[in-house]
Amino acid sequence: MKFTCEKGQLLAAVNVSSRAAMPKSAVPSLEGLLIEAEESVSVSGYDLKTGIRSDVKADVSERGSIVINAKLLGDIIRKLPDDVVSLASDENFMTEIRCGTSEFSIMGMSAEDYPEIQSVDSGNAIYMKEKDLKSMIGQTNFAVSDNEARPIHTGALFELENEILTVVAVDGYRLALRCERAAKAEVGTLSFVVPGTALTEVERIASDSDELARINVGPKHVMFTIGGTVLISRKLEGEFLNYRTSIPREGKYNITVSRAALVDSVERVSLIISDKFKSPVRCVFGKGVLKVSASTTLGRAADECPTDGDGEGLEIGFNNRYILDALKAAPADSVRLMLSTGISPCIILPTGDNKNFLYMVLPVRLRANEG
Repeated sequence: MKFTCEKGQLLAAVNVSSRAAMPKSAVPSLEGLLIEAEESVSVSGYDLKTGIRSDVKADVSERGSIVINAKLLGDIIRKLPDDVVSLASDENFMTEIRCGTSEFSIMGMSAEDYPEIQSVDSGNAIYMKEKDLKSMIGQTNFAVSDNEARPIHTGALFELENEILTVVAVDGYRLALRCERAAKAEVGTLSFVVPGTALTEVERIASDSDELARINVGPKHVMFTIGGTVLISRKLEGEFLNYRTSIPREGKYNITVSRAALVDSVERVSLIISDKFKSPVRCVFGKGVLKVSASTTLGRAADECPTDGDGEGLEIGFNNRYILDALKAAPADSVRLMLSTGISPCIILPTGDNKNFLYMVLPVRLRANEG
């Protein structure tokens, strides 16, 4: 195998694909990247759950394939001068990497020992703008559960209906929902769950452009094609929460507040909260004002935030991180808080015509000496 390509393009492909390679494995090839030179060059990483393949424009003089340790290859390419890279391997897997005055000789591994990445048929395709797919994941993936006791909730639910794609994540304490119209859909309805770890990589790969990303859904795997990069992940199996029946349709109180102002207030009182010194944030909704406070053994903090609406003194406690995650993800300058009682869920919605984001958080029971 022998090819030449620009250092920057090869490094980008190595960096992306390395995120699917195993840092440590009893199978050495899983710690490596599969490099295949045909018409062009592709670089693949695979941890038996998620596979990432990235294409590189290259001048291929000899076809072939080799597996090279991902960390070593990344370190070498990263330190090379900004020039054309030449990579060649012989029948004994010895690989020569040259760029400018730099030259490396490293031992690769046989491509035959590399596990085959699962393929997904090109049918059942959903097309989304990259920027929409990126934001949908970013505004929901923080609510994916890390509790392996319920594996289905360690991923996000994707539902397609009438060309509207909805992404939902839950962790037992909160729910995040984001929907967007697909640019194109070759199937009527679909429902599948993608692991949160795979979606983190999809979000990193996707850009903020209007270029179309393609999602193909197979019986057991889902494939995301974004530019010259393909990510294939297994789907999670099981019964996902019926989110439609879990979300209250209306609330007794509807409070409108500046998203940035509320973030600032909650962050201020959160300064005395930590993993060691825990406390809920106590929220008291009055007429035109929201009073927030927290109390730990470090001390007490309080702040006020102007609002539009009257909560009639409703008192409710929240996990500070859960509230901040939702507010920072909300795609609006102001949000509407839909509340009923101190022990019922709070719904956070964007104000105005933007109805494609919803966040639900369960309250924390307050004790008399808190806040």
